[in-house]
Amino acid sequence: MINRAVLTGRLTRDVDLRYTPSGAAVGNFTLAVDRQFTNQNNEREADFINCVIWRKSAENFANFTHKGALVGIDGRIQTRNYENQQGQRVYVTEVVVENFALLEPRSANNNAGNSNNGGSNNAPTGNAPQNTNPFGDPNTNGAANNNNQNNGDNQADPFANNGDSIDISDDDLPF
Repeated sequence: MINRAVLTGRLTRDVDLRYTPSGAAVGNFTLAVDRQFTNQNNEREADFINCVIWRKSAENFANFTHKGALVGIDGRIQTRNYENQQGQRVYVTEVVVENFALLEPRSANNNAGNSNNGGSNNAPTGNAPQNTNPFGDPNTNGAANNNNQNNGDNQADPFANNGDSIDISDDDLPF
């Protein structure tokens, strides 16, 4: 038998991260998933899917996502029931997340909402120019622009091309 759910959608709120008495992290969230078709008013409707994620994955998911973040999840559908305070039986259907993927760049996450469950946001600070091209400035013939790298490594790019042609004989090629 197969029980697999693969969803792509946006978080409707920040992840509610809690811990069980035994110390296991558990995160609850709702994913808004757009439907493929539009309604009579030519508007796209969405389904709101309850999800739960456990342990270290829950902590990572809560730290790296926020309300409105576009995520992909993979898991299984699970149903459970309990008796509420009024004595009524309540049935819950949810997706138990086993894998997830962040589908937006980190900069988009920081600009969309600056709350990430109490952690520090990673938005750029100061007046340093921001290089959105990770491969360097196109005006330097492929050389990396080391002025905008944040890794603290100021060495020249060993793979940079100075505009000189590379001479490789056919005997050096593996094919």
